[in-house]
Amino acid sequence: MRVLVSTSDKTGLIEFLKPLSSNGLDLVSTGGTYDFLKKNGFSVSEVSELTKFPEVLDGRVKTLHPNVHMGLLADKYNPEHMDQMKHHQVKPFDMVVGNLYPFEKTALNPESTFEDLIENIDIGGPSFLRASAKNYRSVIVVSSPQDYSWIQKKVLAGTITDDDRKKLALKVFSMTSYYDALIVSKLAGDQEDLEYLNLPLKKKQILRYGENAQQKASWYMNPLQIKTLSDAQIHQGKELSYNNLLDLESATQLVQSMPMACCVAVKHNNPCGVAAGKTIDEAAKKSIESDPKSIFGGIVACNRPVDLKTAELFREIFLECIIAPGFTAEALELFSSKKNLRVMSLPSLSAVSLPYDNVKSVSGGVLLQTADRFASPETWNFLGKKPDDGLQQTMVFGERVCAALKSNAIAIVYRGQSVGLGMGQVNRVDAVKHAFERMKEFCAVNAVAKEELVLISDAFFPFPDSIELIAAEGLKWIVQPGGSVQDAKVIEAAGKHGINMVMTHTRHFKH
Repeated sequence: MRVLVSTSDKTGLIEFLKPLSSNGLDLVSTGGTYDFLKKNGFSVSEVSELTKFPEVLDGRVKTLHPNVHMGLLADKYNPEHMDQMKHHQVKPFDMVVGNLYPFEKTALNPESTFEDLIENIDIGGPSFLRASAKNYRSVIVVSSPQDYSWIQKKVLAGTITDDDRKKLALKVFSMTSYYDALIVSKLAGDQEDLEYLNLPLKKKQILRYGENAQQKASWYMNPLQIKTLSDAQIHQGKELSYNNLLDLESATQLVQSMPMACCVAVKHNNPCGVAAGKTIDEAAKKSIESDPKSIFGGIVACNRPVDLKTAELFREIFLECIIAPGFTAEALELFSSKKNLRVMSLPSLSAVSLPYDNVKSVSGGVLLQTADRFASPETWNFLGKKPDDGLQQTMVFGERVCAALKSNAIAIVYRGQSVGLGMGQVNRVDAVKHAFERMKEFCAVNAVAKEELVLISDAFFPFPDSIELIAAEGLKWIVQPGGSVQDAKVIEAAGKHGINMVMTHTRHFKH
């Protein structure tokens, strides 16, 4: 068997080749791999012996030669190909073992320069692997150490099938596509000006099922996006589900937008209880109080480490997951009695960060948009009284909460705490009504100074009807982006009822 070997990652290579060599191997290799094989006792030829040309340009050119690629691309079932091989005195290869320069590792190294990135773009590797994959019926192409074991057994037994060969070939095309996407994503950064969208995604794990039991699902990660859910450490609990991950994403995105200690409870991809506090246990207590009914079976995210006092607040509540920057040993010990509770730590949650650009699937493609951003309160217009610093801080908090709700959305907040949320409605009046229903439940068991309640809308009020509902409940502060052709009538209605209106000029739809 004639084998071309050129690997950057030499994990398991000796163990793979040793048993095969007892059946006779004609090994051909390049540079560092050649030295590695010689050092380990293999009889091996250098590629330069085939090409009659030395490796040049610091190793950039070594396998790119007809004497190599003819051996890779010759179809052994095509007589004309074999006649040409004989005429040019080139022998075909039976197997190729190769992998690529570690561009991903270089890209993830913060010390890497642009020149380092360029030097770690493999050219010859993808070329000889793709050539072999194209010619899979004649060449067994091995691109991953993970496949060494089963390939070795089948080669020794002579049971490699066409389906096996095709599977290995497709793995090459998938891997080189991912490799190219890594390069584009790292070097381009912003891909808006490019005709093609290149997303380097590799499988992290197969999930038990999707949104429902009859749906299959997998979790893919982008290694270039750091400090994401993919980096979370799972301390205990059942395997994460598709729905868990969607809810965790919603919870962590919102909690990371808050500079103060904050706790977010999410249910069915919508926040149901959000609160800030001087300490994380205060925030946790308030988030539970925000909607003690809806938090049941939900996801909780905290942006400060969870201590025993905080953990005790959640002990009696059925939760699917809790995620925080970290947990004290006492908190982990307390949670250990809840075997099904998924407990996860993600240190980056303690730092305020901007969300990544958003990709959503549609039939036949995807939609790409930049992440939502919030305008500074300095750009807001205050119609009526101007809020004091504490009230304005609650408005900033509330705008972020409202932006995390599915549209149409209304958030009623009070002293850094959500007290009434209405979301996912097909008209704004119903969103207002739903928010008030929850606010009334909160106010029935909690003392509230009504003059400090703030209602935030994710988009403009198209008519004054919502203002009339708000006035009937006695609220005096509304925050909305404005921009309706009916703005003048809406503002007039607010003024008539002594309601102070804040115009942010920034809509926050979430579909």
